[in-house]
Amino acid sequence: MRAQAGAEHHPDLRAALEHLLSAGGKRVRPTIVFLVGRMFGSPHEKLVTLGAAVEMLHTATLVHDDLIDGSLLRRGIPTLNARWSPAATVLTGDFLFGRAAKLAAEADYLPLMKLFAETLTVIVNGELTQMFASKGLIDRKNYYNRIYAKTASLFEMSALAATMVGTEDESIRTAMKTYGYEIGMAFQIMDDILDFNGDQAAVGKPIGADLLNGLVTLPAIDYAERHPDDPEVKLLLEGGWGNTERMEKLVKSIQGSKAIRHAMDEAVEHVDKALAAIAPFPPSIEKESLEALAHYIVDRTF
Repeated sequence: MRAQAGAEHHPDLRAALEHLLSAGGKRVRPTIVFLVGRMFGSPHEKLVTLGAAVEMLHTATLVHDDLIDGSLLRRGIPTLNARWSPAATVLTGDFLFGRAAKLAAEADYLPLMKLFAETLTVIVNGELTQMFASKGLIDRKNYYNRIYAKTASLFEMSALAATMVGTEDESIRTAMKTYGYEIGMAFQIMDDILDFNGDQAAVGKPIGADLLNGLVTLPAIDYAERHPDDPEVKLLLEGGWGNTERMEKLVKSIQGSKAIRHAMDEAVEHVDKALAAIAPFPPSIEKESLEALAHYIVDRTF
């Protein structure tokens, strides 16, 4: 990412990119790119470029997400918008989107560029849906569509794109697309579980933050389905998520129920489907690593 803000760009932009890099991150998406690509003989140079493009696209979405949500911390350090004006933050995200697209174009493969553009469209449409049609909504279909757009679509693209530059076998491409989709869904469900039971310092945001902002995730949906008469559930349905005291009470009720266990079971189901998708492929170090990555997604604590 540092290399994308050379001497010809504004020095404050380079400082912003350094700040974003200092936040660290799991780098799961580029890891998928490398493992999947190496599994099917994709050219190393294209994998390096594609992995960088995917991570840069992901970082750009985080920059805009934090501004939209008003988040002041991510991974325990100040977000870009906590230090810069909204306008400068938006422009930094725009710069990252542009550089990510340029890197993806360097693969010199039009179908991949189309996939990249379509995925970005899905992500942005998902953000708009979350902003205008999801607050206080207790609906599984809406939730699944939302987490696909927000998270799983980029995992799916990472696995599929890495396969596309290595093979034209549609059965292989379909299998790896499925792998990416399933671990992406599991990854976001785990994020939503950690919003209720993770360590606040490790997660980088207050426990129950999503619900306090009116965003109803899988543990809350499961709890509401099983406890429709809970006064706080009714308040949430009526648009009362702004009542912090009552929503904090609902968070504690969810934590004390089996809702988190049920959500975990769903995440594990997605991981099992991901493992099934790659099961037919011959043994390799890359395949073992993809299997380990799938298990890590439901074992992680932040």
